[in-house]
Amino acid sequence: MEPQFLQHSSRTSNKPGYRLAFARSEEDIRATQRLRYQVFAEELGARLRCRIPGHDSDLYDPFCEHLVVRAGASHDIVGTYRVLSPAAARQVGAYYSEGEFDMSCLENLRPQMVEVGRSCIHRDHRSGAVITMLWGGLADYMVRHGYEYLIGCASIGMADGGHNAANLFRQLSPTQIAPIDYRVQPHNRLPFERLANGLPAFMPPLIKGYLRAGAWVCGEPAWDPDFNTADILLLLPLSRFNARYARHFVKGTT
Repeated sequence: MEPQFLQHSSRTSNKPGYRLAFARSEEDIRATQRLRYQVFAEELGARLRCRIPGHDSDLYDPFCEHLVVRAGASHDIVGTYRVLSPAAARQVGAYYSEGEFDMSCLENLRPQMVEVGRSCIHRDHRSGAVITMLWGGLADYMVRHGYEYLIGCASIGMADGGHNAANLFRQLSPTQIAPIDYRVQPHNRLPFERLANGLPAFMPPLIKGYLRAGAWVCGEPAWDPDFNTADILLLLPLSRFNARYARHFVKGTT
């Protein structure tokens, strides 16, 4: 498989009206933080500790690269993912996910492990085109830099008291669970045994996409009280990246 690399700065997409880029200015980063606040706080009700009113920001933002999708002639940022490289994780002292999980079992992967998170899309642009572009940008970033592992927390809403999250974890197939060597431990464990009620689980589209791409769930979910979500840690080794997804997200594959 020999990918034709995309430009790191920006490119014009074949999706009409959208453009993929990495944030290159402080104002771009502020715009991503405002979008995150709109989605996480105003739409989903998360309790955010905001350094700047109306902005979702934390100590990791200055160390991350911010992948964005802009829409139309306005160039408004309508989708974003933040990316923490192994070198940047060493600078900040930890991966964001380590706030929720003991990840000591992944120690040997750190030199090749990129963390992604804070993914969100404006409610008026959730047709599928924006997330496809963001995934394409992530795939290109990983291949171009030679990184081998992608990790990130994925959230399941708990507006129902956590029953769906518990059912989802219980209903994962053995092939979707990471090998024992990659099992992390949540700091604030979700008591899924007590919450599971046996009903069919709804799987959020983002988690479904990760699993179809070849990701593993690295053990039991954590409870995030600020976002009122159950979070699972996902690990995607590029060696497991589903070939159909690779052809879809990385240009020039054969």
